[in-house]
This record gives sequence, structure tokens and C-alpha cells, in this order.
Amino acid sequence: MTKEEQFYQALEGIFIGAPVEGESGYINLMRIKSRYYQTGVFPQLQKDIEEALKPFPDFRDELFLKLYTFFKRYFSKSGSIYFDSTPADQNIYEKVYTDDRDVMLFWKTHMLYYVKTDRLFKSLDTEIDSFKFHFDVSTLEHKRANEKRDIVYDFKEIKDDVLVFNVYYSEKGKKTSTDDILKALTKAKVKITEDTLEKAFRIFGKQSEVDYFINKNARAFLKEQFDLWLYQYVFSGESQWTETRIKQLQVLKDSAYKIIDFISQFEDELVRIWNKPKFVLNSNYVITLDRIADKDINLVSALIKHPGFNEQVAEWKQLGIVNDAFDSATIMTGSKKSPTLNPKCAHLPIDTKYFKDLELSIVGLFDDLDNALDGWLIKSENYQALNTVLPKFKERVQTIYIDPPFNKEQDADYFYSVKYKDSTWITMLENRLPLGKDILKDTGSIFVRCDYNGNMYVRLLLDEVLSKNLLNEILVKRGRETVGTVGRMETENDYLFLYGKSSNFVMNDIFTFRPISDIQWTSFLMGGERKPPEREILGRIFLPPKGQHFPLSQAKVDDLQRQFFIRLKCRSCGAKYYFAKTSQELHRSMRKKENRFKFYDVKPQDIIFGTEKIGACLNCKSDEFHVEYLGSPEKRINNLWLDIESYSKTYRFPTENSEILLKRVVESTSNPRDLIMDYFLGACTTTAVAHKLRRKWIGVEMGEHFYSTVLPRMKEVLAGRGNHEPCGISKEVNWQGGGFFKYYELEQYEDTLRKVKYEDAGLFDSVSKDPYNQYVFLRDLKMLEALEVDYENNKVKVDLQKLYPNIDIPETLSNLLGKYIKKIKPNEVEFENGEKIDLNNLDYKLIKPLIWW
Repeated sequence: MTKEEQFYQALEGIFIGAPVEGESGYINLMRIKSRYYQTGVFPQLQKDIEEALKPFPDFRDELFLKLYTFFKRYFSKSGSIYFDSTPADQNIYEKVYTDDRDVMLFWKTHMLYYVKTDRLFKSLDTEIDSFKFHFDVSTLEHKRANEKRDIVYDFKEIKDDVLVFNVYYSEKGKKTSTDDILKALTKAKVKITEDTLEKAFRIFGKQSEVDYFINKNARAFLKEQFDLWLYQYVFSGESQWTETRIKQLQVLKDSAYKIIDFISQFEDELVRIWNKPKFVLNSNYVITLDRIADKDINLVSALIKHPGFNEQVAEWKQLGIVNDAFDSATIMTGSKKSPTLNPKCAHLPIDTKYFKDLELSIVGLFDDLDNALDGWLIKSENYQALNTVLPKFKERVQTIYIDPPFNKEQDADYFYSVKYKDSTWITMLENRLPLGKDILKDTGSIFVRCDYNGNMYVRLLLDEVLSKNLLNEILVKRGRETVGTVGRMETENDYLFLYGKSSNFVMNDIFTFRPISDIQWTSFLMGGERKPPEREILGRIFLPPKGQHFPLSQAKVDDLQRQFFIRLKCRSCGAKYYFAKTSQELHRSMRKKENRFKFYDVKPQDIIFGTEKIGACLNCKSDEFHVEYLGSPEKRINNLWLDIESYSKTYRFPTENSEILLKRVVESTSNPRDLIMDYFLGACTTTAVAHKLRRKWIGVEMGEHFYSTVLPRMKEVLAGRGNHEPCGISKEVNWQGGGFFKYYELEQYEDTLRKVKYEDAGLFDSVSKDPYNQYVFLRDLKMLEALEVDYENNKVKVDLQKLYPNIDIPETLSNLLGKYIKKIKPNEVEFENGEKIDLNNLDYKLIKPLIWW
């Protein structure tokens, strides 16, 4: 193979990436790339290079060798443009220093958007134990984002003594049924063991996994790299500078720049699609009956009579909100003329997916809809979600809490992928943290949880994104059982990094009870020859002797209730006596060995044990006691949060954060009705706790457990009961239920790639003098099928349903325009500033960013 052939073969691989089968937006993209390369780039580039080489025929092999040597370093199997291969034997020169930073935190991937990690599946033939297998992936639907989904094998047929299997990603938790496959093979008179099947499946499953990236500015990146490379190449061995040599190097540079210009055209198109605002799809509302009854009791009656009500009741039973004996007739009480809502049914959650024809009637009850909502649940890859909702929620969020997936060696027990390379993981966070910062209020703050795998990276990244505004590095208890590892200490804590957006951050004092081991007792003697010192009674609080220093100068009388408590200690034997309302309460407290004691203050002359006066020690009969007192039974929390559990197993989620941890997070940095956000929602502890603490909230989750765990949990929270509620902090905060939230899906990057339409016309047949720098996608349809031009009336009609079914136009516009929804009517949406938009006659200029980029 000549150097020229080698170069063009490599260039084709560079443009298209490694071959991959199946159905996905990415594969649609590969087809587009392939067509543009074959019909446009390749012929035009050949023509231009041949013309440039006419004066320098001896430079031909060197030109193609150098082009190949340079470009092969920056392209991966997935077609992503970055430092993919930088061998040490080729004098690495990559620029790692900048004017404003010393050394790049993650210099190989900092210029990228991280899209997802997926496998490059190809149909595979293999032979195991004399059985021939063929795995067909031609119809495999690839992952939309970085959600974790298992591969499922489905026996198709036996063809020419080959066992043919279809391969696809699991939907709704479906798994490969080996038993069914064995039965089908037995029926076909094929005697095969389960072990042989499993071996074949394992071989197929070992196909390569790649990271998909998009370069933020491919043209600037590649031209900078080429200039550095060319400088090193020229000055590392060149000794004579002839006019011919200079012109040859100019041909090399011009040819490289032409390739770079076209590559960047395509990469820039991907950046536009990646950052395009996304449509809101499949939206519904969840609202408790009391919120409806307060506005219109007759609408509650209409819901009960609705055909979808039986499905709603079936869901309540499945969630454990009501039992099998539930009777819908008990929901309403009172007379027919004056019906009322049964208080026991006040917090039953209505999901409007069962009542779509009544949904507008429900939301129409509220004149300020978005402010009436308690929260939003969004099913989406989180970059797409943050980028899409940023205009609407910019500088509105008070507290962000995220627990991103750590770098793990395995992910078998997780609902999402956690096997990231360090550079991939930190790139994923870098893409998302600046968007989170923009969503925060000036007084807001962000908590990022990580373990020892990522703490050094997260700290540096947060310093960069949030201007080194570190408030605290908090240690939290892992709370997981460990079996012990020989040769190392077990890790018992994780980290919470708390950063403020600015110096105006909100920080509330949070108090916790002191454990007994922390109590510092001070005492004076009573009884015997010494008399009690001078004292006074203030309310129920026993104050220490005058002259002693205690922080009472600014304390209110009501606050003193928790400032002091006392106990008696026998001078002779040391027996301790605590005070309780009843002896039973005291005994119960002592049996449980509680760290928290309730102390009731009394006059020394009337000291009681239970309901009996103490005349002498019950142990040694001494009548001399020390009265011991403590400055405060509570203490202000510091950065050691090891007194509470940080993980929970309520929902059997592998990394489920505990509600008591999130309670401390939310209360320390926000106040009631503030907006809380978590865009790595997981088991949705953050939104559950925010709701119980009467904050508003936004939760983003991409995994399929959005419908199996996240949404059911929030419905149980609204009900105040269910299979898992009350749990966590419910009893502590006296949570009873109630609420109103919205949930929806967002169009994804993969969805857009599947939908976009590109022209089959010649690529470089325009009148442009520089075909490499024209916008080659200008004539392409993209998503303009949503528009219908009425030439007679000079109007453009918008029909978004041609793109996706079930588009929520009001919410889509709300995100796009950055305005809260005030009211939704059948044909109109009104925003917080009074602007009204006719939903049946949308201005195409308004929705242009959604369909034409």
C-alpha cells in the first residue's frame, strides 16, 4: 500500500469512525458523514492536492506520510476529535500551559463535550463447543444517553446449522431468558447446555467500549495543534531553507487546513445539535386532592366518575397508598348540595396521565401555575436538561446537591454506568458544573459528593468553576458494611465539597444534640455543711451561680429552654440522677442508653426522682449531692457529619443518600420555599427531602428507574404514606403529605440525530470560491418539516406534531423564553410578564432555535 493509499484509507476512518451496526442517531450521523466524505471531501481534496503537487512531484510521499502522521493522533474509534493517541516516542508537544492557569487539570479532554460511553457493536460469528453462533445487531437500538442498559439475546432461527440470535438493549428491565432459549432449541432438536450458551454470550459481550465526545471548537483546536506540530517538525531536522522547501511546506499546511476546515464544519454542526434547546415531551402533573378541592370540589367529583379513575386507584394500591378494601365512595363526604373532601383522602395523589381530557381543567384552577407547583421531575441526560431549562431557572436555584457516579471498577449493581476513566469523568462534570453555577442564585451554594476515587479532581475542578469559593470540606459516614481488606485500612468516609456561588452565600446554623461523651460537666455542692450558692429561677431554667460566665447576654427567655440542663451526682458513690416528668420516662431513657436526654429543671429543695422526692442517694444513702450543669445540650454542627448515616437502603438503590443527610444539606443552605436542585437524582432523596421541608425542587434523572423508583417515590411523599412512606425524616418533621408537581421527558441528542434530514445533493456545487469554508449544511432540511408554508397568504404554519407526538408546547416555550408559566388555557399560554402566545398559531421565528440551528 502506498503512502497515499494509506493516508486516504486512514482519512476515511477518521471521518466516519469505526464501523458500527444497528439503529441510532449516531449511526444516522455516520451515514451522513460517509456520504459527505465520498461525494464531497474525497474528490475535492484529491483534486486540490493533485493540483498543488504538480510543481513538486518528489514531495508526494512525504506529504501524504506527514498528513497521515498528524491526523491519526487526534481521532478515535468513535470519530471524536481529541488527543486519542500521543505516543511518547513521537516527542509530545501538546500545549499544557496557558496564561491564566499553570497546568491544565485534564488537558486531554478539556476541550470536549462528553456525550456517552457505548459499545461499538458488530454482528459476530463464533464457534463454541462445536456449535456455530451468529449474533445479529442490525436492528439493535443503541442507548440514547449514558444510562445503563443490559444486552438481551433472543433466539431467532437456525440457518445452515448456525444458531442465529437477535441482540438488543433491554427495555423496562427485561433480561435474557436462558430457559426459554433452551426450550426453543430443544424443540428444534438441538442439544446444547446452558454453560455453552453463556460462553457465547460472554464472547459477544466483550466487544469494545468507546467514549463519545464532541469537540467544542475543532477548527481552533486542530489548527493550533498543527501549527505546533509543524513548528517542531520543521525545526527538529531542517538545516537549509530553499524557496522550493518553503513552498512544499506551504502545500502541506494548506492541505492540512483544508481537511481541518471540513472536519470542523461537521463537528460544529454536532455542537449546534448538542446545544440545541430540546422539546418537552410526555408531560403530566401529580396533584393531591386537597389542592383541587380547595379550588373546585366539583372537579374532584368529576375525577372520581372518570373512566381513568380505576387505573388511578390500581396505582394507589400498587404503591401501598390505599389497601384492597379502599372504597372510592369514601372520598367525598357531606350532602350532594354541599359535598366536602374526606380529610383521610386529602393527600391522595392524582396523576393527570389517567385524566388527560381533564388536565387543562386542573391546571386552569391556578392563576400562577409555575409558582403553585412544588417541583419538576425531568427525565433526561443531565447536560441536555441543564442547557434546556437554564433560561427558565437562571439564578433561581438556592441549593444544588449532586452525588455523581464515582469511578468504580465494576457497575454490576448500579442502575447507571459508573466505569469512567478519570479524564472522561472529570470532563462530564466540567461540562455540567458551569451550567449549574448559572442556575444558582447569587446567595446559592452547591454540594458535590464524592469518594477517594475522585476527591482530588473534584476539588480542583470546583476551584476553577466557582472561583475557589470553598465553604467547607465535609466528611460524611459511608455506613456500609466492610469485610476487611488485607494490607490496607478500610475507608469509612466520603466527602461533601460545599462551594458558594459568591461571598453572599446563605448559611444557616444547624444544631445537634451533644453525645454524652462530649458533655463537660461543672458542679457545686449541695447538702451537708455547705449551703447551695445564690441562685435564681427563671421560668423553668435553673441558672448557675452569679459570677460564672455563660452566653446569656443576648438570649431570649424562650430560647433559654435549651440553654441549660442539670443532673445530680452523689458525692460519695458518684451515682447520677437525671430528671424526668415520670419515673417511667426516665427508666425508658436509661434502658435505651440514649445519647439525648430530656432534662426538666426544678428548685434544688424540690428535687424529684420521677414523682418521688430524693432525701438521700438510693445507692449509698448519702444526702450530699453535687448539682452539675451543662452550658448547652446542643452544639452547632461543624464539618464532621459522622454523627448521622449518609446512606439508606429504603429503596434498595446502591448509592441511595439518606434523608437525614439531605435534611442537613437543605436546612443549612436554604429557607422554606427556596428552590433546590439535583441533576444526578438517583433514588430521588433530594427532591423527597426538599418537599418534606417545604422547599420547591427540580430533579433530573436519565435512567429507566425514573418510572420505577423516582416517580413512585414522589407520589408516596405527596400521599404521606405508601410502601415506603413514612420513612426517613417524615416523623421528625411531622410530614403528613400534600403537593403538586410536574414531570416530563426531554428530547435527547440521539433523538435529534435520528430526526434530522440532510440533502443528497452535491456537497460543493455552490458558487462559493472556498468550498471548505462555506456552511455546507445551509441547504439541509434539519427539522423544517415542522413548518408548512402557505404561499397564497404569505404565512408559515407550525405543526410540531410532525416531529414528535405529545410535545408540551407551553413548557417548551417556557424553557426557551426563560419565563415562568402563569396560566394555561386550551389555545393559549400566558407567562409571568403578561405575554400571551396563541398555541394554534405559533410564530415560526419563535421556535426556530428548536428546529433550525
